[in-house]
Amino acid sequence: MNAAARAGSDLARQIVVISAVVFMIIAAMVGVGLFGGTNVRDLQGGALDADATVLAPGRQAFSIWSVIYLLMIAYAVWQALPGQRARQRQRGAGWWIALTAVLNGLWLLAAQFLNLFATVVAIVILLVALAATYRLLVLVPAEGWGDRILMDVTVGMHLGWVSLATVANVTAWLAADVVPDLDARTQVVWGVIVLIVVALVGLGIALGTRGAGIVTRIAPALAMAWGLVWIGVARGQNVSAKARRIRGGSLSEAASTRAAIAS
Repeated sequence: MNAAARAGSDLARQIVVISAVVFMIIAAMVGVGLFGGTNVRDLQGGALDADATVLAPGRQAFSIWSVIYLLMIAYAVWQALPGQRARQRQRGAGWWIALTAVLNGLWLLAAQFLNLFATVVAIVILLVALAATYRLLVLVPAEGWGDRILMDVTVGMHLGWVSLATVANVTAWLAADVVPDLDARTQVVWGVIVLIVVALVGLGIALGTRGAGIVTRIAPALAMAWGLVWIGVARGQNVSAKARRIRGGSLSEAASTRAAIAS
C-alpha cells in the first residue's frame, strides 16, 4: 500500500472509530429509556433485571458502564489526534475497538427490539471481539500512559465486565426460555457451576496477558471483581427481602390468631 492509500486508510479508521462510539452512546441512551426506549431492566419481561436470576448483579453494578463509556469517548477523541493517525498500535487495534463499540450498541438494540436469544448471540460475539482486541493490545506493548489508560484499561474493563455480563445474560435466557421451572436449589447449583466458568474465563484472561504490564493485566480483573461483588450484594438483598416478607406474614398471622381468640 502506497503512502497516499495508507494515509487515507488511517483517516478512515479514525472516522469509523468516532462513528462507532457515537452509535454506541446513542444505543445506550435508548437502553436507559431515552428517545422512546425502555430501560433495559424492564425489557424481556424483566429477565435482565437485578432480581431475575441467581447470577444477576445488583443494579448499582451497572454504573460501571458509565466509566466504560467515558473511557470509550476519551479514546475516540484521543485516537483522532493527528499524532495518533499513523501509529502501528492504532492501525492494529483501532478497527477492532470500533467493532466492539458497534457490537455493544447492537446488544442494546437486540434487547430493545428482539428476544433474549438474540441478546445472547450479540453478547457472545461482543465477548469474542473484545478478547481478540485485548490479545492484540497485549502483543503490541503500550508506549505510554495514553496507550495504557485509553486503550488497555478501556478494552480491559470492557472485556472483564462483558465476560461477567455474558454469564448473567445466558443465565437469564436459560431461566426465562429454556428451563423456566427450575426450583431454587437447582438454580443455585447451576449458579455455582456458571461461577466456576467465570473463574476459568478470568484465569484464561490472566494467562493470555502474561508479559503485559500491571495496568494492562489488572483492568479485566477489576471489572470482573466489581460484578461478582454486586452479584453477592443482590443475592443478600433478595434473601433479606424474603426474610422480611416471611416475618411480616408470621406477625400478621399471629395478630389474626390473637384477634380470633379475643373474640
